[in-house]
Amino acid sequence: MGAAITGSVAVGEGDRWSDIDLAFGVSGELAPALARWTETLYRNFAAVHHWDLPSRTSIYRVFLLPGWLEVDIAFTPADDFGPFGPTWRTVFGRTTQLEPSAPPVGDHLIGLAWHHALHARVCIERRRSLQAEHWISALRGQVIALACLRLGYPTSYAKGAHLLPDDLTAQLEATLVRSLDETELRRALKAVIALLVRELERTDPALTARLQPMLTELTQPDEKTLRTGVDPPSSRSTS
Repeated sequence: MGAAITGSVAVGEGDRWSDIDLAFGVSGELAPALARWTETLYRNFAAVHHWDLPSRTSIYRVFLLPGWLEVDIAFTPADDFGPFGPTWRTVFGRTTQLEPSAPPVGDHLIGLAWHHALHARVCIERRRSLQAEHWISALRGQVIALACLRLGYPTSYAKGAHLLPDDLTAQLEATLVRSLDETELRRALKAVIALLVRELERTDPALTARLQPMLTELTQPDEKTLRTGVDPPSSRSTS
């Protein structure tokens, strides 16, 4: 058995908005420990809801308490109990040295970026304004992740976004979708694609030279510039 405090509080960076993050090393099956702690959170702390997030051999049970307090508890087999990042403070028990998670790969982030750009344009052509807005916003997230990767900041969940330089943050403002009007969707998509190209130029000029002409096609008003294999507007789903 073991216990640890994790998250921002573990390294003295918590504030009144921080979650409570705990980790337990469990001997035997995880299910009984999950059940006991779930009962405790509902009975003693008036939990409103919970859900599970599996990761490696752990199960993170995420609780919502009154006042919008989030409590995240990781239940891990004792043999795998150990720091999975820098925000960890062991309370008791023996810990295991774990292999660090693989860092994000630039090609993966770039692939998601062009994927999101393509599907944003397809949704605009299909007159699916809300879905188009979703993909434009998702593309912005990939641009942020790529910039964070380049600068050595956290890439997931925009955790490094507040560390980006002001000039880049100012350019990101232009990529926000201000309405669901088709003209506005096309404007926002063009803005975020331009920012993506500039970010790619900083890290991989050769790849940029291959991708930029195709990305530029997505900003052109004539849908005939797209490949003929794109499904017509009557299609029921974006593949």
